[in-house]
Order: sequence, then structure tokens, then C-alpha cells
Amino acid sequence: MGKTVELKTTLNKGNVNKRVFWKAFASGMVVLAALLSFMGVSGTAYAIPMAGVGNFYVEFDHLEGNGYTFYPKMGESSKEKSTPQGTNLIKDLTIDHLQLYKDFNISGDKWIRVKIAASKPVHISGLQQDASVINADAKFSNLALKEKQSSDWQKQFQQMSSTIELNHAKIKTHYLFQEKIVMNGMKVTVERINKPAN
Repeated sequence: MGKTVELKTTLNKGNVNKRVFWKAFASGMVVLAALLSFMGVSGTAYAIPMAGVGNFYVEFDHLEGNGYTFYPKMGESSKEKSTPQGTNLIKDLTIDHLQLYKDFNISGDKWIRVKIAASKPVHISGLQQDASVINADAKFSNLALKEKQSSDWQKQFQQMSSTIELNHAKIKTHYLFQEKIVMNGMKVTVERINKPAN
């Protein structure tokens, strides 16, 4: 996994690029406003979809879930109308050290990262996630792979397990939906970064 390097700029007093500043500020406020509109003081949110921003990443140390289903699909990203993905459905899960982030090219070689992180375990019910890459150490219980005769290739294969455990995960995600999420210890940051390697 690549190391994130934060760019430090040296600006003379009063020499701020206002266009770049307002783009970065607006990006952060849009994400924050979307979160806060769904989240109350309890830290609980209901039915949150995230899509259309393409190639955002989910990283965590540990996930334990019940009721897992996977099937392949073609789905939309911000760069392509149709790209190969897999849908992951988990009924109930808990995640430790969750980080969700999206990198934006705001101008030329200038990049910012909008990141949502949780310092405490995150509890989710009714998760749907469409991903094109999953890197993790995985463990399943009662794993079943099933083929089904169908003219729709997306319905011809399915993987199911009663439990799923993922460790040291990094997931390239294109759509994320939770029926309910409790995210205590949430922190939202907007920071300058170097050009992402992935």
C-alpha cells in the first residue's frame, strides 16, 4: 500500500490562490453537508447512498459480518458508463478503524483528499457495496458458490456465506449504501496530497 505524502506549500502572506482555495473548501463542505444532513447527534444515519464519484476507497483494519452475498455486475463509475464490478451484500457488520476517502484533481497537478474516518467501531445494517478491487485477508463460514442457468450473465453466478471476516482491507468502491450506520468518533478532513498512485 502506497504511503500518502502531504504537500506543504509555501505562500507569502496575502498570496493565496482564491480559485484553488474555494474549490477545495466547496468540495469539503459538500461532503460534510451530505453527511450531516443524514446524521443526528446520535451518530446514526439511515439509508445513505454514495455513488457517481467513482474510485473512492474504503480502508479498515478488521470487519466481521453476518449474511454475505456476492455477485458480478457491470456498473457505472465517474470515468466510465459501464465497468466490471462485484456487488457485496452484508446484512449486519462491524468495522474497526474505518477510513473512506476520495481524491480530487482540483487543477493541474494539485490534488486534495476528502476523508471520513471513525476512531471507534462502526456498526452497519443492510450494506450494499459495488467494488472493482478488494485487497484483504478473508475468512468465510459455510461458503457456497452457486451457478444458475440464466440468459443474464450477472445472474449466472453467486457466492454466499453465513459469516465473513476481512482484515487489512483496501477496497476500490463505486457505490455504497447502508440502511443504517452508527459511526461514533467520526472525523471529516480535507487535505492536500501528492498525485495518487492508483
